[in-house]
Order: sequence, then C-alpha cells, then structure tokens
Amino acid sequence: MTLSKEPSSGKMTRSTNRDCTLVIMAKAPRPGMVKTRLAQNFPASAILELYRRLLDDTMALAKSLDDADVAIMCPASDVEDLSRATGNGVRVVAQVGDGLAAGLTSVFAIFAAAGGRRIIAFNSDSPHLPASVLESAFAALLAFDVVVGPTHDGGYYLVGAKAPHPALFEGDGMGTKSALDALLARARAMKLSVGFTDPFYDIDVATDLMQLAAELRLTPSRAPRTAVWLKEWEQTVAQLRTSAAQP
Repeated sequence: MTLSKEPSSGKMTRSTNRDCTLVIMAKAPRPGMVKTRLAQNFPASAILELYRRLLDDTMALAKSLDDADVAIMCPASDVEDLSRATGNGVRVVAQVGDGLAAGLTSVFAIFAAAGGRRIIAFNSDSPHLPASVLESAFAALLAFDVVVGPTHDGGYYLVGAKAPHPALFEGDGMGTKSALDALLARARAMKLSVGFTDPFYDIDVATDLMQLAAELRLTPSRAPRTAVWLKEWEQTVAQLRTSAAQP
C-alpha cells in the first residue's frame, strides 16, 4: 500500500467534478437515534434540531461543489423522511444491511458499480469543512485507489474510491476510535494505495460542539444554520465550557 506522506489538500491538481459523486451518510432525525453522546447535555428536541441544522448545512456544502452529483445514503427505514427533508433533486438511497459499515459498503456497491466515477462518502456532521478539502479528496482519487479524511479521535470523516471494495469496511464504520487504523490495515492487505486529506473533526461530543461554537462565532458563514442553533443554545454551551475547565 502506498500512503501519501502529506495531506492531499492543496497538493493535487484540481480537475472537473463531472465524474464525481458525493454521498452523505445520514439518518432521519429521530429521538435516541442521532447525536446520542450529546443527549445528556441538551433536551431531546434540541438534539434533533441540531442534527437537522448540521445536515442542512452539510447538504449546502455538498451542493456548492461545481458539477459533482450529490446523494444521501441512509437506512431503508429513513428514506421517506429524508426525501421529504431534503426536497427534490437529491437522490436518497437505502443501504443494504444495518449499521454504518453496511452503509459505506452500499455507497460504493451502488454508485461505483458502473465504473468511471469517483465516489466520496462524507459524514453528515462536518458542515464546517472547507469545500476545498472535498475538492482535494476527489482530486486525490486521480492518483490513489482510496482517499481518507482522518478525524482527530481515530476515525474518519470521509472515504472515497473509484471501485467497490466490499471487504474494506467489514466490521466497523467511520465513527469508531479504531476505525482509521482498521481501514488502513484492510487497505494494506488488499494492496490499495491510499491518499489523505487534512485531519479534521466532526460533532460527536461536547468538546467538539464547544470547538465548533468558537469557530462559528468568528465565521458563521461556514455553517450558518448550525451557527443559529449555537446562538440559541449559547448559554448551555458556555456552561459546558465552564464545566470542562474545572479540575
């Protein structure tokens, strides 16, 4: 396996996105099903609204990419709800099987099966990611079999490929703390070359939310709908920050 030694953003030649598809990994916003690690800090209704805002901003980010197709991959039970939530023009596709690993396998089995396309699976809770990073991920697929966007906690926020690799996602998904190491080990065993985008973070726990709030206070345009939610819950987020600072 060939690993890129530097993050790929800014290192790859930009190219047309006409052969590119960005697939958002999403769920319908239902109690107890989304952002569960934040449930102890906010009312259930607030958690659902946060997820809706994150997803809306993620979709806006995806649609900002020139020429790239955008789709959603979700559990079969969520297709109807997400189709209503996202409106016309976005294909919402049911995954085969349960869990995130099955969802990722389904992304490439469905969208890369015909060949000739570069496919990126992207999480639904990093809408503040610069669009240039997504562009660099697609560009990396001109040189590598697989591209990965690592998170600081050991997972990954995106993964891309040009062909189905069913064994690549066996047993885990993007969000687990060992997900990146497991993915790279399987890529090594399959002799796939791997490129990387810049490390980033998604919104899973209170510290992630505090970091996002600090960034969006300075540049709310990066995720404007989420920024509004954070403004509405500013006092609660401030209390989280105070609690985290106490010994």
